[in-house]
Amino acid sequence: MISAVLFFIAGFLLGHLMPRIPFMVLCRTSGFNKGFPPHPEPIPLSPRLTQRVLHMRWFHRLGTFTTLLPLCFGYLSILGGQSTFGYGLFLAGGWTLLSRAQVLLDGPPVACTLEMAERLQMVMNIADSEEACCPHPQPQWWVESIRCESCSKRLEEMLRPDLGRPRKDGFFRGGFRLWLSDGRPMVLPDESQN
Repeated sequence: MISAVLFFIAGFLLGHLMPRIPFMVLCRTSGFNKGFPPHPEPIPLSPRLTQRVLHMRWFHRLGTFTTLLPLCFGYLSILGGQSTFGYGLFLAGGWTLLSRAQVLLDGPPVACTLEMAERLQMVMNIADSEEACCPHPQPQWWVESIRCESCSKRLEEMLRPDLGRPRKDGFFRGGFRLWLSDGRPMVLPDESQN
C-alpha cells in the first residue's frame, strides 16, 4: 500500500514538473541572460526586455504542448506498467492542461502576455517622445511597477513576473520558486492605489 502511494506521488510530481521544464530551464542559461542585471534588481526597458517577455510567453506555450508527455506516458503506464505511477502522471498532466485552459475562459492570465510586451513598448515610446516624464527618462521595471530612474515617477502599474534571470538563492531553490509560482509575480498589487 505504501509503495503504491509513493509511486502515485512520484508520478504526480513528475507529471506536474514535465510541462514546466521549458519555462524553468531554457530561460536560466547564462547566454540567455546576457545584458540583464542580476535578480532582483530592476530591469531597464529595452527591445531586449520586450523580446524576453515574448520568449517567456512562448516557453509557457511550449510547456502546454509538453503536457502531452505525462498524459501519454501515464496512459501507457496504466495499460501495461505501474498503474499507480501512471495515474499520478495522467492526473497531473490533465490538471495542468485544465489549469492552462482556464485562460480561454477568462481565468487568470499567464505570467507573460502579448499585452504586457505591448505596454512595455508603449512606455518606451512615450519615454522617447516629447511627452516624457523628465528631460532624461530612464524607465526601469521594478517588482511592482515601471518607474523612471531619473525622476522616480511611476510610469505604469504592472507587476513584474519571473523573467528567468538566475536568482541569488541558486538554481534549485529558484527553480522550485518558479515551479510554484508558474512565473507569476510573487507580490500582490497594492489595492490602496486603485
